[in-house]
Amino acid sequence: MIANTALAPAKINLTLHVTGQRDDGYHLLDSLVVFLDLGDGLRVGPAPDLRLSVTGPFKMGVPTNHNNLAMRAAQMLAQATGATRGAALTLDKLLPHAAGIGGGSADAALTLRLLADFWNVDLADLTLDEIVALGADVPVCLAGPGPLRMRGVGDDLSTVAKLPDCALVLVKPDVDVATPAIFQALRQKNNAAMDDLPSGLDLEGFAAWLDTQRNDLLPPARDLAPDIAVALDGLRRLPQVKAVGMSGSGATCWGLTAHTADAKTAAKSMQLKHPRWWVAPGGVLQTSRATT
Repeated sequence: MIANTALAPAKINLTLHVTGQRDDGYHLLDSLVVFLDLGDGLRVGPAPDLRLSVTGPFKMGVPTNHNNLAMRAAQMLAQATGATRGAALTLDKLLPHAAGIGGGSADAALTLRLLADFWNVDLADLTLDEIVALGADVPVCLAGPGPLRMRGVGDDLSTVAKLPDCALVLVKPDVDVATPAIFQALRQKNNAAMDDLPSGLDLEGFAAWLDTQRNDLLPPARDLAPDIAVALDGLRRLPQVKAVGMSGSGATCWGLTAHTADAKTAAKSMQLKHPRWWVAPGGVLQTSRATT
């Protein structure tokens, strides 16, 4: 990662219940979201105008203009606050894009925080509707990095009971799935909400609770990308993994472990079996900026 950069943590949906659809087409969600101690890096420096450069193993295909969510966030902040200074954004792209782990949303949220400080402007000048308009995951990424419950169209955030110390191994098969196609293939859009997370769970109890919840986007994603089922089955077979699931609309799958050492062991096993897949271990972050 670039020196002196801030971390835009990977966002993982441990549950994702689709509870309805508004008249404007937006889907209503109910999701337990956690963040990991791995992600993209972002650095802000002086420049006469607003510009973005991208480095890192996943820089290929990442736009540097207004088509980049971080640039749109920066332009929105400048317009809302009247900021006239430029800024050079350097994004170290370490997370795969279109993977269901909020890379672009986390980058946008971190851009807002860093530029608000760099320009000495107030993020409160942005409305929640403006932030949601960037993407449903941007508000939760802005409020993280502790565990949060995300409802509605991403605009209803609340804290949850403390999770046990844990880690995840992430596995993305060598396939991309388009989020619009997943939602289009979703047959039932009025499903039961997520159960409240009980307090005081240990790792085994947390894993058992996760097994009672759902990601409603998993069935259509699995139909469109059968390797997702292969990844989940492979994770289930690992002794270190206590629960498995898929994040967002995929194709990244996760396996819950007791700590980062177990996640690293599990990651090595998966990487040996699937050398072309993206595999990464990470610890679950526990402290959030949210206060509701």
